[in-house]
Amino acid sequence: MSVRLSELVLNCDDPEVLSRFWCAVLDYVELGKDEDGIEIGPASGFGGATPTIILSRNPQPKHQPLRLHIDVSPVDQDQDAELERLLALGARPADVGQTGEESWHVLQDPEGNEFCLLRTRLDPL
Repeated sequence: MSVRLSELVLNCDDPEVLSRFWCAVLDYVELGKDEDGIEIGPASGFGGATPTIILSRNPQPKHQPLRLHIDVSPVDQDQDAELERLLALGARPADVGQTGEESWHVLQDPEGNEFCLLRTRLDPL
């Protein structure tokens, strides 16, 4: 028996802001919404090859780096062009102690949640 990763939950102060950001980053759509948060994911919805993300309203401030973070890979352009696109969407560079020799870029979303942009390009689903 096994399991599949079906959804990620990200606590946040403002699900609306993060929904707009992550939908633009990942080419996701809003799948559902209630007073506690927003679910975003691929247009095909929950249960496909790609997990959905629950943006769960939580007003507690973030005090330290996340113990789990998201890695993203470019699909239709190289890493440099994708970095420019992510920065234009509102991502910010983050310093988590990297040396500068890494092949990835460490970024933050609009609420300061760290994620990495990898160099390896993936085929679209």
